[in-house]
Amino acid sequence: MNINFPLILVVLTFATGLVWFADRLFFRARREARVGGETIATAGDEGAEAPKEPYLVDLSRSFFPVLLVVLVLRSFLVEPFQIPSGSMLPTLEVGDFILVNKYAYGLRLPVLGTKVVAIDDPQRGDVMVFKYPQDGQTNYIKRVIGLPGDQVRYENKTLYINGSEVPKEFIADLPPLELWQESLDDADHEVLTTAGRYSGIGEGQWVIPEGEYFVMGDNRDNSNDSRFWGTVPDHLVVGKAFAIWMHWESLLSLPSFDRVGVIE
Repeated sequence: MNINFPLILVVLTFATGLVWFADRLFFRARREARVGGETIATAGDEGAEAPKEPYLVDLSRSFFPVLLVVLVLRSFLVEPFQIPSGSMLPTLEVGDFILVNKYAYGLRLPVLGTKVVAIDDPQRGDVMVFKYPQDGQTNYIKRVIGLPGDQVRYENKTLYINGSEVPKEFIADLPPLELWQESLDDADHEVLTTAGRYSGIGEGQWVIPEGEYFVMGDNRDNSNDSRFWGTVPDHLVVGKAFAIWMHWESLLSLPSFDRVGVIE
């Protein structure tokens, strides 16, 4: 089940805020009037009694500020995610907990994703979180390869952008994988390919439409990405992944902080 947590958070924040403010504007005064119009007893008025808040109002008053802070932080500043698959190996491993900068590409309304303040656009080489274009709901993470207007070609496990081969250097043989260092606009990162695997997988040539981005996983032969389902429209962009803050692969394992660091 794909739970829409942002929608749930918005609804809870709105509901608790509505209950709290409605009580302060309309119902609190009525409760005070029933006990003599005084909320707090003074030293000289021992008979005055503070009106007791209904349970729902007390609950809303307690939770609304917390929910509001969480909503603002995860909608406009930083949101945590967990990596569920190996499509971004070796950069990101299954069980990595990452932080995503939500304002790097502009401020967007929660749930709707509508950009209200433009700040910057995704850059080639960024590790980007976005909504899967096929359903508009599932969070995906890939590396930005092609920008609007680019021509991207992938052939024989080699990447070409606007007719130029993207430089890569062999690092290590890790049977059945090969580790390479690739340079996108002078930004270096590591990628994996499967040695001896059919080179035609994911091959093709694409022209990137305006307002859309071509993305690929760093685990090139094991990634469901733009080579198979197309480009990512700007309105589905969530943010830029910038750091790993914990690694916890499963409930049966212990959390680790060995991988804490900046995402290249």
